[in-house]
Amino acid sequence: MRVLVADDERLLAETVAEGLRRLSMAVDVVYDGDSALERVGVNQYDVAVVDRDMPGRTGDEVCRWIVGSGAGTRVLLLTAAAGSRDRVEGLGLGADDYLTKPFAFAELVARIQALARRSGAALPPVLDRDGIMLDVTRHTAVRDGRVLALSPKEFAVLHVLMRAGGRVVSAEDLLEKAWDEHADPFTNSVRMTIMTLRRKLGRPEVIHTVPRAGYRLGS
Repeated sequence: MRVLVADDERLLAETVAEGLRRLSMAVDVVYDGDSALERVGVNQYDVAVVDRDMPGRTGDEVCRWIVGSGAGTRVLLLTAAAGSRDRVEGLGLGADDYLTKPFAFAELVARIQALARRSGAALPPVLDRDGIMLDVTRHTAVRDGRVLALSPKEFAVLHVLMRAGGRVVSAEDLLEKAWDEHADPFTNSVRMTIMTLRRKLGRPEVIHTVPRAGYRLGS
Protein backbone atom coordinates (compact mmCIF):
# COMPACT_ATOMS: atom_id res chain seq x y z
CA MET A 1 0.00 0.00 0.00
CA ARG A 2 1.35 3.43 -0.92
CA VAL A 3 0.17 6.48 0.99
CA LEU A 4 0.71 10.23 0.64
CA VAL A 5 0.57 12.30 3.84
CA ALA A 6 0.11 16.03 3.20
CA ASP A 7 0.04 18.21 6.31
CA ASP A 8 1.86 21.43 7.21
CA GLU A 9 2.17 20.28 10.84
CA ARG A 10 5.54 18.65 10.23
CA LEU A 11 5.83 16.79 13.50
CA LEU A 12 2.36 15.30 13.08
CA ALA A 13 3.02 14.36 9.45
CA GLU A 14 6.34 12.67 10.23
CA THR A 15 4.93 10.87 13.27
CA VAL A 16 2.01 9.53 11.24
CA ALA A 17 4.34 8.50 8.41
CA GLU A 18 6.68 6.64 10.75
CA GLY A 19 3.78 4.79 12.32
CA LEU A 20 2.40 3.78 8.93
CA ARG A 21 5.81 2.60 7.75
CA ARG A 22 6.00 0.27 10.74
CA LEU A 23 2.79 -1.26 9.35
CA SER A 24 4.51 -1.94 6.01
CA MET A 25 3.04 1.00 4.13
CA ALA A 26 5.17 3.01 1.70
CA VAL A 27 4.69 6.64 2.72
CA ASP A 28 5.66 9.92 1.08
CA VAL A 29 5.32 13.16 3.09
CA VAL A 30 4.77 16.75 1.93
CA TYR A 31 3.96 19.90 3.88
CA ASP A 32 1.98 22.04 1.45
CA GLY A 33 -0.65 21.72 -1.23
CA ASP A 34 1.62 22.54 -4.17
CA SER A 35 3.98 19.70 -3.25
CA ALA A 36 1.01 17.37 -2.78
CA LEU A 37 -0.22 18.07 -6.30
CA GLU A 38 3.30 17.54 -7.63
CA ARG A 39 3.52 14.10 -5.98
CA VAL A 40 0.09 12.84 -7.04
CA GLY A 41 0.91 13.95 -10.57
CA VAL A 42 3.84 11.53 -10.82
CA ASN A 43 3.11 8.74 -8.30
CA GLN A 44 0.21 6.33 -7.96
CA TYR A 45 -1.12 6.32 -4.39
CA ASP A 46 -3.73 4.06 -2.88
CA VAL A 47 -4.67 6.68 -0.29
CA ALA A 48 -3.88 10.38 0.20
CA VAL A 49 -4.23 11.77 3.73
CA VAL A 50 -4.70 15.50 3.18
CA ASP A 51 -5.02 18.32 5.70
CA ARG A 52 -7.61 20.87 4.58
CA ASP A 53 -5.70 23.87 5.97
CA MET A 54 -2.33 23.94 4.21
CA PRO A 55 -0.34 26.89 2.81
CA GLY A 56 -0.32 27.42 -0.93
CA ARG A 57 -2.90 25.18 -2.55
CA THR A 58 -5.39 24.19 0.12
CA GLY A 59 -6.31 20.64 0.96
CA ASP A 60 -9.68 21.28 -0.67
CA GLU A 61 -7.97 22.08 -3.97
CA VAL A 62 -5.77 19.01 -3.69
CA CYS A 63 -8.83 16.87 -3.04
CA ARG A 64 -10.68 18.30 -6.05
CA TRP A 65 -7.67 17.66 -8.29
CA ILE A 66 -7.24 14.07 -7.16
CA VAL A 67 -10.93 13.29 -7.58
CA GLY A 68 -11.02 14.98 -10.99
CA SER A 69 -7.92 13.15 -12.20
CA GLY A 70 -9.68 9.79 -12.10
CA ALA A 71 -6.51 8.17 -10.75
CA GLY A 72 -8.45 6.06 -8.25
CA THR A 73 -6.57 7.44 -5.24
CA ARG A 74 -8.81 7.53 -2.16
CA VAL A 75 -8.78 10.79 -0.19
CA LEU A 76 -8.97 11.09 3.59
CA LEU A 77 -9.32 14.72 4.66
CA LEU A 78 -7.98 15.91 8.01
CA THR A 79 -9.17 19.06 9.77
CA ALA A 80 -9.30 20.71 13.16
CA ALA A 81 -12.91 21.75 12.48
CA ALA A 82 -15.24 19.25 14.11
CA GLY A 83 -18.63 20.61 13.06
CA SER A 84 -21.01 18.55 10.94
CA ARG A 85 -21.13 21.32 8.35
CA ASP A 86 -17.37 21.01 7.85
CA ARG A 87 -17.66 17.25 7.42
CA VAL A 88 -20.43 17.70 4.87
CA GLU A 89 -18.32 20.24 2.97
CA GLY A 90 -15.32 17.92 2.95
CA LEU A 91 -17.29 14.96 1.67
CA GLY A 92 -18.95 17.25 -0.86
CA LEU A 93 -15.54 17.88 -2.38
CA GLY A 94 -15.39 14.22 -3.30
CA ALA A 95 -13.33 13.04 -0.33
CA ASP A 96 -13.85 9.39 0.61
CA ASP A 97 -13.53 9.95 4.34
CA TYR A 98 -13.06 12.71 6.89
CA LEU A 99 -11.24 12.73 10.24
CA THR A 100 -11.01 15.53 12.79
CA LYS A 101 -7.91 16.43 14.79
CA PRO A 102 -6.83 15.29 17.30
CA PHE A 103 -7.40 11.67 16.33
CA ALA A 104 -6.35 8.25 17.59
CA PHE A 105 -3.64 6.72 15.39
CA ALA A 106 -5.44 3.36 15.44
CA GLU A 107 -8.54 4.98 13.96
CA LEU A 108 -6.49 6.66 11.23
CA VAL A 109 -4.92 3.30 10.33
CA ALA A 110 -8.31 1.58 10.23
CA ARG A 111 -9.71 4.25 7.92
CA ILE A 112 -6.67 4.12 5.61
CA GLN A 113 -6.87 0.34 5.38
CA ALA A 114 -10.60 0.50 4.63
CA LEU A 115 -10.03 3.07 1.87
CA ALA A 116 -7.14 1.07 0.39
CA ARG A 117 -9.42 -1.94 0.03
CA ARG A 118 -11.69 0.27 -2.06
CA SER A 119 -8.91 1.63 -4.29
CA GLY A 120 -8.90 -1.51 -6.44
CA ALA A 121 -10.83 -4.72 -6.72
CA ALA A 122 -12.53 -5.53 -3.43
CA LEU A 123 -10.33 -7.73 -1.26
CA PRO A 124 -10.91 -9.15 2.22
CA PRO A 125 -8.71 -7.89 5.10
CA VAL A 126 -7.34 -11.44 5.47
CA LEU A 127 -5.74 -12.91 2.34
CA ASP A 128 -5.40 -16.69 2.09
CA ARG A 129 -3.31 -18.28 -0.66
CA ASP A 130 -1.00 -21.28 -0.95
CA GLY A 131 -1.19 -21.98 2.78
CA ILE A 132 -0.30 -18.38 3.65
CA MET A 133 -2.72 -16.23 5.65
CA LEU A 134 -1.96 -12.51 5.67
CA ASP A 135 -4.00 -10.41 8.09
CA VAL A 136 -3.54 -6.80 7.01
CA THR A 137 -5.50 -5.36 9.93
CA ARG A 138 -3.54 -7.22 12.61
CA HIS A 139 -0.32 -7.11 10.57
CA THR A 140 0.33 -10.83 10.96
CA ALA A 141 1.41 -13.54 8.55
CA VAL A 142 1.07 -17.31 9.02
CA ARG A 143 2.05 -20.22 6.78
CA ASP A 144 0.60 -23.64 7.49
CA GLY A 145 0.03 -22.67 11.12
CA ARG A 146 3.54 -21.24 11.57
CA VAL A 147 3.76 -17.54 12.50
CA LEU A 148 6.14 -15.65 10.21
CA ALA A 149 8.40 -12.97 11.71
CA LEU A 150 8.45 -10.60 8.74
CA SER A 151 10.02 -7.17 8.52
CA PRO A 152 7.71 -4.33 7.43
CA LYS A 153 9.19 -4.42 3.91
CA GLU A 154 8.88 -8.21 3.62
CA PHE A 155 5.26 -7.96 4.76
CA ALA A 156 4.60 -5.24 2.17
CA VAL A 157 6.13 -7.27 -0.68
CA LEU A 158 4.18 -10.37 0.33
CA HIS A 159 1.01 -8.30 0.45
CA VAL A 160 1.58 -7.02 -3.10
CA LEU A 161 2.26 -10.53 -4.40
CA MET A 162 -0.82 -11.97 -2.69
CA ARG A 163 -3.03 -9.17 -3.98
CA ALA A 164 -1.83 -9.98 -7.50
CA GLY A 165 -3.62 -13.34 -7.26
CA GLY A 166 -0.95 -15.35 -9.08
CA ARG A 167 -0.17 -12.74 -11.73
CA VAL A 168 3.44 -11.74 -12.37
CA VAL A 169 4.53 -8.57 -10.56
CA SER A 170 7.54 -6.74 -11.97
CA ALA A 171 10.36 -5.44 -9.78
CA GLU A 172 9.35 -1.93 -10.88
CA ASP A 173 5.79 -2.47 -9.63
CA LEU A 174 7.11 -3.78 -6.32
CA LEU A 175 9.25 -0.66 -5.94
CA GLU A 176 6.23 1.51 -6.76
CA LYS A 177 3.89 -0.17 -4.30
CA ALA A 178 6.14 -1.24 -1.40
CA TRP A 179 8.85 1.46 -1.32
CA ASP A 180 8.53 5.23 -1.01
CA GLU A 181 9.87 7.88 -3.38
CA HIS A 182 13.35 7.72 -1.85
CA ALA A 183 13.92 4.18 -3.10
CA ASP A 184 16.81 3.84 -5.54
CA PRO A 185 15.58 1.88 -8.59
CA PHE A 186 19.14 0.79 -9.36
CA THR A 187 19.72 -1.02 -6.07
CA ASN A 188 19.04 -4.70 -5.47
CA SER A 189 16.54 -3.96 -2.67
CA VAL A 190 13.74 -5.93 -4.31
CA ARG A 191 15.92 -8.96 -4.99
CA MET A 192 17.30 -9.00 -1.44
CA THR A 193 13.84 -8.63 0.10
CA ILE A 194 12.50 -11.47 -2.05
CA MET A 195 15.45 -13.62 -1.01
CA THR A 196 14.88 -13.14 2.74
CA LEU A 197 11.12 -13.52 2.29
CA ARG A 198 11.60 -16.85 0.53
CA ARG A 199 13.82 -18.05 3.34
CA LYS A 200 11.26 -17.12 6.00
CA LEU A 201 8.37 -18.68 4.07
CA GLY A 202 10.27 -21.97 3.87
CA ARG A 203 9.50 -24.99 1.70
CA PRO A 204 7.87 -25.68 -0.62
CA GLU A 205 8.87 -22.50 -2.39
CA VAL A 206 5.92 -20.33 -3.44
CA ILE A 207 7.61 -17.17 -4.79
CA HIS A 208 8.84 -17.85 -8.31
CA THR A 209 11.09 -15.69 -10.44
CA VAL A 210 9.81 -15.18 -13.98
CA PRO A 211 12.87 -14.30 -16.11
CA ARG A 212 12.80 -10.75 -17.52
CA ALA A 213 9.30 -10.24 -16.08
CA GLY A 214 9.24 -10.28 -12.27
CA TYR A 215 7.88 -12.48 -9.50
CA ARG A 216 4.79 -14.62 -9.04
CA LEU A 217 3.25 -16.18 -5.96
CA GLY A 218 1.83 -19.67 -6.44
CA SER A 219 2.35 -23.38 -5.93
